[in-house]
Amino acid sequence: MPLKVGEKAPDFTLLDTDLKPVRLYDVLSKGRNVVLLFFPGAFTSVCTKELCTFRDNMAKLNKANAEVIAVSVDSPFSLKEFKEKNSLGFTLLSDFNRTVIAKYDVVLPNLLGLELFYLAKRAVYIIGPDGTIKYVWYSDDPRNEPPYDEVISAAGGS
Repeated sequence: MPLKVGEKAPDFTLLDTDLKPVRLYDVLSKGRNVVLLFFPGAFTSVCTKELCTFRDNMAKLNKANAEVIAVSVDSPFSLKEFKEKNSLGFTLLSDFNRTVIAKYDVVLPNLLGLELFYLAKRAVYIIGPDGTIKYVWYSDDPRNEPPYDEVISAAGGS
């Protein structure tokens, strides 16, 4: 079961698309909400649509003082290409060791019957500057997209 509203978000450090470590609590220390997206895989149709939808709503999220961070198990190199190809103006992090998807309990096991092929479930956490989880949405079905308007509203946008 994924983490719940009111719980403390587990801290982590992952590499971004420039191979620089990014620590969640360092981002939170800026005083902004973090919209933490977990997605199964770069260059897949639903993930591309999801991240491009967040890209297209960045003005609302910026106005809400929210920062978007997206996490998948793809390599930093794949994520860099994905970010550039789709003009994504937010941070993409690589959980290639699959430690953070385990901490957040969003492991999608055996995708398409491929044993030991673990990806991230599609999930959204909104985390306040104090590290407390303010919103949670996740799906066991990777074809489901998050409720974008609800997420933006929960982040403080309109």
